[in-house]
Amino acid sequence: MDHLRYSGLPFEEQRAAFLRIVAADPLLAETLARVRALALLDWLVVSGALYNSVWNHLTGKPPGYGIRDVDLFYFDDSDLSYEAEDAVIRRAATHFEGLPLPVEVRNQARVHLWYPQKFGQPCPRYTSSSESVSCFASKTHAVGVRYDADGQLVLVAPFGLDDVFSFRITPNRVMDNQRTHEVKGARARENWPEISVVPW
Repeated sequence: MDHLRYSGLPFEEQRAAFLRIVAADPLLAETLARVRALALLDWLVVSGALYNSVWNHLTGKPPGYGIRDVDLFYFDDSDLSYEAEDAVIRRAATHFEGLPLPVEVRNQARVHLWYPQKFGQPCPRYTSSSESVSCFASKTHAVGVRYDADGQLVLVAPFGLDDVFSFRITPNRVMDNQRTHEVKGARARENWPEISVVPW
C-alpha cells in the first residue's frame, strides 16, 4: 500500500509532496517551463496531466503513462471573440512544438459562451482560471499549478489533495456532470487499478 503513503496527511504535507512530484516529472517540468514563457494571463496547467503524473510516480509507472494531453487554462476577458482565443491557440501550437504531449489551450472567460451548446446545460460565467477548476466533474480532478512572479510553483486545489493521494475519484455535484465523472472514472481505473470511484 505504499502508493497511499500521503493519504490522510495534513494538507501542507500533501501540497509539498504534490508540487515536488510535479516539479520532478520531466514531462511536466518541460511543459511548465514552456507555458511560463508563453506568458498568458492568469494561466494554469490543470487536471489530468497533474494528478495522473502523481499516480504514475506513486505506482512506479513511467512519466506520461495514461496521459492524453495537457490542459492549459488562461483567463482574458478583454476580448471574448472566438478569433481572439483562436489566435492564442495558434500561437501556443507553434510555441509547444516538439513536446511529447499535445497542449489544449482554453480561455476560461469564454466557456459560458460555448458550453451550453456542447453539453446541453448552462455554465457559470467564470471570473478566473481558478474558479473554473472548482466546477470540474470530480473533486479529484480539481487541481492546477502555475509559476508565480518569483518562479515558485503555486497550487490551486479547491477541494484539497486527499482524493488524489487516496486514489479516489469523488464527484463534484456543483454541476450536472455525472456522465463525465463516470466516464473519466472508468478510464482512470483501466490505467490505475488502485483507484476507487465514488458513485455520483
